[in-house]
Amino acid sequence: MEHYNVAVLGAGPGGYVAALKAAQMGAKVAVIEKHHLGGTCLNYGCIPSKALLASAELLHKIEHAASLGVGVSGKASFDWAAIQKRKDKVLAGLRGGIGGLFKARKVTLYNGTGVLDGQGKIKIATDSGDEQISADNIILAVGSVPVRIPTWPSDPNLVCTSDEALHWDELPKRLLIVGGGVIGCEFACMMHAYGVEVSVVEMLPGLLPEMEADLGMGLAKDFTKRGIAIHVDTKVEGIVEAGGALTATLSGGVSLDVDKVLVAVGRRPATADIGLETIGIETDRGFVRVNDRMETGVTGVYCIGDANGRCLLAHAASAQGIAAVENALGHTKDLTAPIPGAVYTFPEIGGVGLTTQQAHDQNIPIAVGNFPLAFLGKAMAVGETDGFVKVIKHRETGELLGVHMLGHNATECIAAAGAMLHQKASVEDLAEVVFAHPTISEAIKESAEDALGMALHLPPRKIHRVKAGQ
Repeated sequence: MEHYNVAVLGAGPGGYVAALKAAQMGAKVAVIEKHHLGGTCLNYGCIPSKALLASAELLHKIEHAASLGVGVSGKASFDWAAIQKRKDKVLAGLRGGIGGLFKARKVTLYNGTGVLDGQGKIKIATDSGDEQISADNIILAVGSVPVRIPTWPSDPNLVCTSDEALHWDELPKRLLIVGGGVIGCEFACMMHAYGVEVSVVEMLPGLLPEMEADLGMGLAKDFTKRGIAIHVDTKVEGIVEAGGALTATLSGGVSLDVDKVLVAVGRRPATADIGLETIGIETDRGFVRVNDRMETGVTGVYCIGDANGRCLLAHAASAQGIAAVENALGHTKDLTAPIPGAVYTFPEIGGVGLTTQQAHDQNIPIAVGNFPLAFLGKAMAVGETDGFVKVIKHRETGELLGVHMLGHNATECIAAAGAMLHQKASVEDLAEVVFAHPTISEAIKESAEDALGMALHLPPRKIHRVKAGQ
């Protein structure tokens, strides 16, 4: 039986980063992966969706080129097969890159299905038979899978998840997206640009319910202007198939006839059948709960990424992987850094830190600053004036609590706010940072100034003065 210092179950953005970090620190490392390197993010999530969105956004820009004085003769067209081929080439290149990094750091890769087989042991089923390895430390990085609705038609050509939709051979004419979260909104934006008639149904009162409410409201207005149908506070009561088409019945009696349904109502941890019972780990709704060191409570066993339920984002998984390795190899590393969120619609969305609702739920007194992108010279110059930045501060201490942004390049700009939050800066600290001009990121500084009542590029706030004796 081959023995390792660290064995990682899963090679997604958490698992492969953990493996590379452990090897960098001098450990003998094994990775077990049953599918492609890169996990869901690289193969069925972050990367393929962004590749398809890049072509969609270019089509969107060409459609609006006249507003910048650019004429395009005829109607812009696209080749869906070529777009898919380009996406597949990007994925193959990134998978190969991970494999090359494993070889360079002497990480042993096992292609097969790994199952825990008692303390410190993993049984691996491969095409050539079963084998077993042992390890001082095991990192569970098994990820998650999309939630499916068992009572709806099961044919994935009709009712599917993002796993299938990112690799469609043909586009539907009419698409119903069930779920107005990040995945649902990105697909709505993408598919509409490709000429698909899109309807989005969200059970909660607004789009992007996990994020700052103003972001979902702003995006919904933009979607509605484009012709994307938005149904919030609405449930899908049922879906029936007849003759290769689908009819969805919504709460309130509305019916929609569509060609495909994309289910984007969330993800569940892929922790079933990995042998957790053999080492005494119990789950909470399938999640393996951990502390800030990614420890499971079983010595030498750590869990990172979607499977622990702390934050179902690729970059969170990578950060957790590094923390788990450092703790496994004798260092002390608590992961408490703020994790930014990004939505790759156009306009983009970025957020980091507390939302106003989360602050209210924690009884934190807050003040907010807002700055519309339409007031920025850069936004006007490039024709990207939709959106805003919202800064949330602790009303009594001045601490920076959160920054939320809708607008051009928001997914890049939000990094500046994340860095300030990571350093536990005050809103005054953020307001004093010198941002380059002209940039979209200047709106972050302007919003911080507004939270302090010091914004120069906004009309002065009206102050209600209370007279003595009142």
